[in-house]
Amino acid sequence: MRLHHALAWLGLVLALPAAAADYAALPGGRFASVMPADGKAAPAQIAPFRLRVEPVTNAEFLAFVKTHPEWRRDRVAGILADARYLSHWAGPLALGREAKPRQPVTRVSWFAAAAYCESEGARLPTWYEWEYAAAADATRRDARNDPAWREHLLAWYSRPSSAPLPDIGGAANAYGVRNITEPVWEWVDDYNALLVASDSRDQGDPDVLKFCGAGAISLQQKENYAVLMRIAMLSALKASDTTNNMGFRCAKP
Repeated sequence: MRLHHALAWLGLVLALPAAAADYAALPGGRFASVMPADGKAAPAQIAPFRLRVEPVTNAEFLAFVKTHPEWRRDRVAGILADARYLSHWAGPLALGREAKPRQPVTRVSWFAAAAYCESEGARLPTWYEWEYAAAADATRRDARNDPAWREHLLAWYSRPSSAPLPDIGGAANAYGVRNITEPVWEWVDDYNALLVASDSRDQGDPDVLKFCGAGAISLQQKENYAVLMRIAMLSALKASDTTNNMGFRCAKP
């Protein structure tokens, strides 16, 4: 009888859907971004939104590719992801020693990240949403004027990019969001509109450096170098690119 009940319980557990990801509700409002809304000094207007509490992990992305095989590394279209896409996994459907389940997934393209979020009924956050959420520390919603906060971000940047990523699970910030400034960079929906579109860079325009320079000059809060570095990093990528330290999380209205 006990065996019968145990098997029935196991069957019930296996039939349950995967646990839904946790999202934190952020109030939005006027936000002084490093990228003024008008290119000069106007604050951004951010509508209330929800943000995934944690970045997407290897285990979660593995579950995604199992149900969406077009995103397996051996089946993904070359136009949607470069050759390094999920190359640290042991196989198309196996994580292996180099990719622990609770580590944030990396080596994913913008296309793959957007597809994952869509499967979750979500989308990638905009830059303003990401920057707004990342401005908080454990007790303050906007800690950017604190030199110690800025130094902490820069200290993480100085770590070797080849060092193994830690598991997700850091302390939550004032919004209840974890691991947003480390241990990975994160894709945003409008990554290619931050300074100059990739199409503009690729057309051989002789004035391209002028456009890039103008975009950089309009940036505010030059002392917030860590955030400016993120803009430079994202602006240098194409949607099919993958890197050792680029992950993502999702957002919802």
